[in-house]
Amino acid sequence: QVHLVESGGGLVQAGGSLRLSCAALGRIFSIGAMRWYRQAPGNQRELVAVITSGGSTNYADSMKGRFTISRDNAKNTVYLQMNSLKPEDTAVYYCNADCRASSGTNWVASWGQGTQVTVSS
Repeated sequence: QVHLVESGGGLVQAGGSLRLSCAALGRIFSIGAMRWYRQAPGNQRELVAVITSGGSTNYADSMKGRFTISRDNAKNTVYLQMNSLKPEDTAVYYCNADCRASSGTNWVASWGQGTQVTVSS
């Protein structure tokens, strides 16, 4: 079973930066796409950014130019660098990854527990 462990959230002033990390732990044969989502109170969970196993990236429009997703395949870790943060970026941020435990098993989508990001005005 794969566990995703997030870190790096916290309280920051508007205009500041934070870097989130998410490490995949457990029995892992390979990891496909890795994603960051966020959910603000009263809102649906929304996709922030995605990075493929080959390093291709895509972002939600409101994050383009401010957020950068990256990954270290040797460490089974995905990062989210967040710059020029705004109060509306306040949310719980979740990582998600498609993982396989062996070459003969199916891909399984795993989720982290979430990390709180609060941006004060």
